[in-house]
Formats: sequence, C-alpha cells, structure tokens
Amino acid sequence: MPDHPPYPRTIGTGGSHEIVVKKSRFIATLARAASDEEARAVIDAVRRRYWDASHNCTASRIGLNGRLQRTSDDGEPAGTAGAPMLAVLTHRDLTDTVAIVTRYFGGTLLGAGGLIRTYGQAVTEAVNAVGIVERRPVSLIAVEANYADAGRLENALRATDYTLGAVSHAEQVTFEIRLDEPDLPTFERWLADATNGQATARIVGRTEVEVAVAV
Repeated sequence: MPDHPPYPRTIGTGGSHEIVVKKSRFIATLARAASDEEARAVIDAVRRRYWDASHNCTASRIGLNGRLQRTSDDGEPAGTAGAPMLAVLTHRDLTDTVAIVTRYFGGTLLGAGGLIRTYGQAVTEAVNAVGIVERRPVSLIAVEANYADAGRLENALRATDYTLGAVSHAEQVTFEIRLDEPDLPTFERWLADATNGQATARIVGRTEVEVAVAV
C-alpha cells in the first residue's frame, strides 16, 4: 500500500492521435484544461479546425478527483461517444483533461457497440501517445553545513536519490533539496546520520513537480 495519498494525474502534454475504422477517420485530440472555461475554449478551437467533420464529440474531467465532468455525443447516438470517452479518462484517473474525438464518416455504419468501442479506443490510444504525469507536492529544503563538512555532505547527497538543487556559499554552505513531502522524516534521519547531527534542514517553500508514470 502507498504511504501517501494518491497524487492527481493528468496528461503529459497535449496532442492528437488518429485511427481509421471501416473507412471512418477518428482524430482524438487531448489537452489540459484547469477550468470549464478552458475546456470550452479547447473544444471550440478544435471544432473550428475540423469544421467539416461529421462529429466532434467531447469529454472532460476537471478539478480535484475530476469533480466536474462533461460529455457530448454531438449527434452520434446517445451514449455511444462522450460516455466511453469519459470512461477512459476516469479509468486512467485523469483530471484537468479534455478529449475531443473528431469523426469523418467513411460510409459504413458501426452500430452502437462499434461506436462505443471505437470512441473509447481513440481516446485510449491518444492517452498512450501523450503519456500521463502525476502532480506531486514537494518541499524545498535548505540544508546548512559548515565549510569543513560541506564537501563530504555534498558527495553523500549526490550518491543518493535525493534531488540536489542550487548550492550557495555564505557564512555556511546551503544545499537546496527538493523532496516529496511524505519523505521528509526519512531525510531528516538520513541527514542526522550522515553529518553526526551537525547539519540542519528547514523547509523554505513548497512547489509541485510532474513525474511521468507508466501508461
């Protein structure tokens, strides 16, 4: 079991992916959207780009745990486009994400089951193509050591998996460390052991980093 709450996930980057099923083209466009207004702007832009398409179907999940969800079948039979698209975003636990699948009809009807599978497949393959990231909160830690111990401490830090940032020199040497917040107690124990309690660590800020996860 993880020792931290699940981190929010979103797509790694915006992008598009196309599949062809029975001569119909399905172009899945993915983008980040932090609000309903941003999602609507993305959707409007895609619809202008593909103004001559048969359909531009949409799904979005926005906010903490994807609390704001919207779908549109845009003329496809009810429940055959937007719902399976949203199901992919939900299954992948993606938020702040909008998906638009543009269809150019190829002349062959797919039936309700075929549409559900294809719209879901289009979004699935697009997500696989652009990747997924977790948004992880990190603490910015300032570690201060005297000059006599600084070289040994820097070597020890570089031999670990901890992320070493800027190193500044004033009355003491200060190392900037970016650390997942749940790992802070473990780091403090490591630092005490590595320096015999001579170095000190303090939180000087917090930020967020995006870490790629397997799709």
